[in-house]
Amino acid sequence: MSPRFERMKQTFGMRLFGWLKIPLLASVRPSVVELTDTRCVVRIPLRRWTRNHLGSMYFGALAIGADCAGGLLAMDQIKRSGQAVSLVFKAFQATFLKRPESDVYFICEEGAAIRDQVRRALASEERLTEPMHIQAAVKLPDGSFEPVAEFALELSLKRKA
Repeated sequence: MSPRFERMKQTFGMRLFGWLKIPLLASVRPSVVELTDTRCVVRIPLRRWTRNHLGSMYFGALAIGADCAGGLLAMDQIKRSGQAVSLVFKAFQATFLKRPESDVYFICEEGAAIRDQVRRALASEERLTEPMHIQAAVKLPDGSFEPVAEFALELSLKRKA
């Protein structure tokens, strides 16, 4: 399967999940740019529904992007485990660095830590909560990325009975 087709399939799955379970997520039209066992990149376009009164991305849309990138990577790790695990975010912190005035890319590179957390949650009766970090960035004309926000979310996992 081609990488482009795989990204389209992942994007469709994420949007379908949004429409069925979390309509607010679907309203920002997130796209999967990359999803591997170690990294997830999600893009949210700057458009009427995601823009604030200053013309930059609204902080609510930024929060949804961080949730998407971290949550998608965690759900992928849970799926790879083949076991049933309950996922919830227990805390959310954001540091805004610069106004994002174009599409924003949400980058989570916590795949290895999440995989370990899933493994430990499956071996335990307790809920395990660990921090995960997501960076939001805009793409510059030269193709590099400039950070616009940093997020710390507490991922909480528990094996389903």
